[in-house]
Amino acid sequence: MQVVQVTISGVALGCIYGLVALGFVLIYKATEVVNFAQGDVLMLGGFVAYTFATLWHLPFWMMVPLTVLTLALFGAAFEHGVLRHVIGQPTFAAVMVTMGAGYAMRGLVTMVPGWGTDTRLLKMPFSDTFVRQGGLSVAMDHIAIILTTAVLCGLLYLLFKKTRIGIAMNASSQNQLAAYYVGIPVQQMHTLIWAIAAGIAAVAGILLAPITFVHSNMGFIALNAFPAAVVGGFGSIPGALVGGVIIGVVESLAGYLLPEGFKAVAPHLVVLLVLMIKPSGIFSAMSKKKV
Repeated sequence: MQVVQVTISGVALGCIYGLVALGFVLIYKATEVVNFAQGDVLMLGGFVAYTFATLWHLPFWMMVPLTVLTLALFGAAFEHGVLRHVIGQPTFAAVMVTMGAGYAMRGLVTMVPGWGTDTRLLKMPFSDTFVRQGGLSVAMDHIAIILTTAVLCGLLYLLFKKTRIGIAMNASSQNQLAAYYVGIPVQQMHTLIWAIAAGIAAVAGILLAPITFVHSNMGFIALNAFPAAVVGGFGSIPGALVGGVIIGVVESLAGYLLPEGFKAVAPHLVVLLVLMIKPSGIFSAMSKKKV
């Protein structure tokens, strides 16, 4: 029974990894830029949610959409004001810009009054409650993470498959030049995708905050979200979520079943194993180009 409980906790943790990895994949598919600041955007979302809920005393039903909207606007502004100028430049330039932005965000939040370097507590209405069935006890925080991730994935599926703007974003991510020729505003699609990725990171930050609390280093969770994206296939949206769950479950079970120290290295061992068997990732299909 304890193994089942640890597995459920691992699935919840993996959902957080999957949401962060989803941001990696969306941005990479659209712009071929790896956003190494995605974890720090999650951290910023946690602090914004803490501000709305704790400092401004807004109710939960207002805090969540306001946090997502704020981070979406931040993501759009970052792409429009910063990243757009390095698109088309050597990949190293975009890598350094996103890494520098991450360091800047971690530094700036420590200087904001009310945030600082202290660890902040952000509770949800369902925090400190458990669902008990037989000998199984599952925290409502974990159930909320799993259910929210499932709903969010369904909404993203409908967006990308059933709406004109979603199909336009798909087209611009697959072939920017062809999308431009048929009248799709590619740059606007890029801005929108960055906004969506930042909004997803905000949701992940809200869900993670009650478990790890809010602090300037909570974005380091991206260190395991990046392997999740690699395991699932860096160009695959479903793969990012499946990879996240795999990494989360492996990490949790390794911490429970194996000696101390294996928990930290287990996710990276999974990455090495997957890359040896299928270098493109579980869900990714290698594309061939004639040269």
